[in-house]
Amino acid sequence: MSKKLIAEFIGTFWLVLGGCGAAVLAAGVPDVGIGYLGVSVAFGLTVLTGVYALGNISGGHFNPAVSLGLMMAGRFDGKDLLPYWVAQVAGAIAAGAVLFIIASGQAGFSSIGNFALNGYGSASPQGYGLFAGLVSEIVMTAIFLVIILGATSPMAPAGFAGIAIGLGLTLIHLITIPVTNTSVNPARSTGVAIFGGGTALAQLWLFWVAPLIGGALGAVIWKLVSPATVSDVMNMEPEGF
Repeated sequence: MSKKLIAEFIGTFWLVLGGCGAAVLAAGVPDVGIGYLGVSVAFGLTVLTGVYALGNISGGHFNPAVSLGLMMAGRFDGKDLLPYWVAQVAGAIAAGAVLFIIASGQAGFSSIGNFALNGYGSASPQGYGLFAGLVSEIVMTAIFLVIILGATSPMAPAGFAGIAIGLGLTLIHLITIPVTNTSVNPARSTGVAIFGGGTALAQLWLFWVAPLIGGALGAVIWKLVSPATVSDVMNMEPEGF
């Protein structure tokens, strides 16, 4: 278990440092900044590389909502949920601290409102309100869980799960960065909100509640549409695929 928790710490650390780091350090540079597209790809790459590097140790969750969804789908032991959450949030905060130290090396830098923060209303990148943010985070997290559960199913082609999951997260960011700056991950939101303060901390509740609801919903959807066992799949007619 200790090795699993360390792996979750490292994986979540990498996700926040890589994804949020791209947003804070590289996205807004005049003329050469990577913009929304670059940040979306960065988040996808952190998950893709993290899953292949550490997934064989801990499962490669790196996200409290993913751990909850996997537990509800019967893929993860409930007694390990809280320790995984603690490791994930700790990794995210550690990454936020490292990113803050790096970003502070630029003269005049302030993390307040400028630290890859998630938000709605005046804190939304394009001014989307609370309800839009709530729906966005629930739906996108649910779909993310469906992608994860499907890609890691025994019926899926072996060895490609990390690619599907990484590309799925990239697409989610392409859609929703303008809405909430994309969370779908309570640890990711917490790791930077602590350093962003103010509005980010006041609105952090949504980026726990919505992804956790979405993670649970994704598990329910997957259980409704997926075959119960591998043998069920083997017995299906070819056109069933």
